[in-house]
Amino acid sequence: MSRFIAAAAIRGARQIIGKADKMLKEALESPGPDAPVAFKDKREGPTAYYVPAIYGYTGHKIEKVGDLVWPLEHAKSLLPPVPGEHVWLPYLGETADAGVATLFAEEIIKSIEFAKSEQPEVHNGYQFNGPIDDTQMRSWGIQLVDGRMPGFAAVIGAARSNEAAVYILRELQSIGQLVFLSSTSNGRSMVDQLLEEGVELGYDTFTVPFGTDTESTVYAAGFASRAAFSFGGVTPGDFRRMLLYNKFRCFAFALCLGPMDDLKWATGAGAITYGFPALCDTLVPQILPTGITKYEHVVSVPWEDIPGNDREKAKRLVEKCVEVRGIKIVIAKVPIPVAYGPAFEGEVVRKADLHVEFGAKRGPAVELLSMKGIDEVEDGKFEVIGPDIDQIGGAERTFLAIKVDIAGRKMQKDFEPVLERQIHHLCNGAEGLQHQGQRDITWIRISKKAYESGLRLKHIGDILHANFHNQFGAIVDKVQVTIYTEEEPVLKLLDEAREIYGERDVRIAGLTDDAVDVFYSCTLCQSFAPTHVCVINPERTGLCGAYSWLDCRAAYEISPTGPNQPVPKRRLIDTVKGEWEGVNQFVYDNSQRKTERFTIYSLMDAPMTTCGCCECNMVILPEANGIMVVSRDDFGETPCGMKFTTLMSSIGGGQQTPGMMGHGKRFILSDKFISAEGGFKRMVWLSKNLKEEFATELQELCEKIGEPDLMDKIADGTICTAIEELLPFLEEKGHPALTMPPMIE
Repeated sequence: MSRFIAAAAIRGARQIIGKADKMLKEALESPGPDAPVAFKDKREGPTAYYVPAIYGYTGHKIEKVGDLVWPLEHAKSLLPPVPGEHVWLPYLGETADAGVATLFAEEIIKSIEFAKSEQPEVHNGYQFNGPIDDTQMRSWGIQLVDGRMPGFAAVIGAARSNEAAVYILRELQSIGQLVFLSSTSNGRSMVDQLLEEGVELGYDTFTVPFGTDTESTVYAAGFASRAAFSFGGVTPGDFRRMLLYNKFRCFAFALCLGPMDDLKWATGAGAITYGFPALCDTLVPQILPTGITKYEHVVSVPWEDIPGNDREKAKRLVEKCVEVRGIKIVIAKVPIPVAYGPAFEGEVVRKADLHVEFGAKRGPAVELLSMKGIDEVEDGKFEVIGPDIDQIGGAERTFLAIKVDIAGRKMQKDFEPVLERQIHHLCNGAEGLQHQGQRDITWIRISKKAYESGLRLKHIGDILHANFHNQFGAIVDKVQVTIYTEEEPVLKLLDEAREIYGERDVRIAGLTDDAVDVFYSCTLCQSFAPTHVCVINPERTGLCGAYSWLDCRAAYEISPTGPNQPVPKRRLIDTVKGEWEGVNQFVYDNSQRKTERFTIYSLMDAPMTTCGCCECNMVILPEANGIMVVSRDDFGETPCGMKFTTLMSSIGGGQQTPGMMGHGKRFILSDKFISAEGGFKRMVWLSKNLKEEFATELQELCEKIGEPDLMDKIADGTICTAIEELLPFLEEKGHPALTMPPMIE
């Protein structure tokens, strides 16, 4: 590191330690040494691992103000006696440039602010986030570990213009980078710039504003430390393992925008100890412009020296960050007029921002992916047959069918439903495009802003083509996409698709849970429900209805590190409820440790969590001693007092709710359908469309369980929609649920 930077970092460290010293002396007087210290984000979400950077380096737990005395003294001991000198630190065994001391002082300052019950900073009417809460940290930490998220960028300061700020953020988002924002340049923060341009910030867009002070940058170091504890198995205090884990597993960097002061240099020096290089858009003395040497951790990329306009400069600056940090880009550059990347996977397009909607109440929307011969597919051919959204926007009734034809030398018929389900994940990466559901319950919303930016239905072809090649290139050679928006061809494809769906579902018939040693997981919906884990067994499809056990086995063959992982059953805990030791462990490890138990066959005891893509919702009706099942396609009232959409807001998002559960519609035909509670005999109310769709199979099921006239005893929305009306109907019909053992003891 250059002499100039080392001297500046030491000066900055001395300044911030002086500030921390003064604040701590005051805090020991009031609120006092026993005042609790607990980091929380602006939603009051808690964070674990105490004060994480200090805890990671030293193992020292900070729970109250008095616990801050030792780390402050330790920080003072790390500084050399004269600015600019390097000292040998025995506990590190290497020279240090005051960066660690700076991180300690910054965390001490933030700890005191929390001890005084100060809320996260409000600047120009915007409340900053503060540290990242545990739930979000674990969600992002998982993505950092499995490679879906390349790393994070700690952006310090402000860009040269509002336009440049937007371009820099969009370039970072387009490569899937998590973005942390802090500090100011010339009195302006990048947060100010982005808000003035109408850019949405927050967890949903992978953009976290920590604060306008440079000290808040320490939350990024704390995030890195917590990731090492949670996913790297690092013991707090084992700083060497922590730093090595972050250097080689967490591909982060600091991007310093605007003039650099001593505190920024000191904070950057702290980041460098984690192995995170710092890149500056200014000319740094004694650093080769745009260059990096074997021993250099600071790269100078002067904005004025980058050719092109602001958009081109932003692109080249971010490309240099990627080059220096060695980040592997896992998302294809998609040629569409809006930003694309995992930052937008959890985005929700609200009614006030809606330009056009397909599916749900608007009309039929269906997706079908088919394998074709290599000569039957024209790679990169995209067609929209019917009006595009510039002609449809605002229509009360809409129709949509997305047909994807795939060809590949290693493609197999069994891979069709696996790739088809990826449409959900791939489309959600586009800014302003919300995709939920699958098969014939697809639901798509496109925002006004995305439409005004030029997004059209034809761009779905660009998205699918680029990403199927990018992510499944081992089996996909050609991709062709046709989109229909006129009623007749959509309904024709809908009939064709439902026949194919049925054929796929029949393939699993006859295979039982007892016949296999492993189940499979699906975590594809964790972008919307971070704590949800779907466990798919032979006698139960996924909640979305699109994945069977065979599909998951094929998906694992295609992508061994993907969302469909084998779940060993291991020791059987409960035969009746369907509880296995291996399933419990897998769900606990992959639900951000939120769900400890998981039964496969019970509604009442630790049922499966529910995401946002389930085909049906099942709810106990205690008054009837039975259950009701409402379909996503049923928009009416139900005896539980809630419509399907209201139920989803109550039990979706990864929640585990005894007595309420999402599931695939064919699950009602399974022998394992809530078998712990008595199975299908508990059904007292069922959506009319499900009765009609499975009429023959339901009658066969009723005869199989010894209740041949049971379907006549099950109500639907045409018979009643209130519990007061349901009970007399069940008593008149003599429904068996009324005489079965109580569901609630």
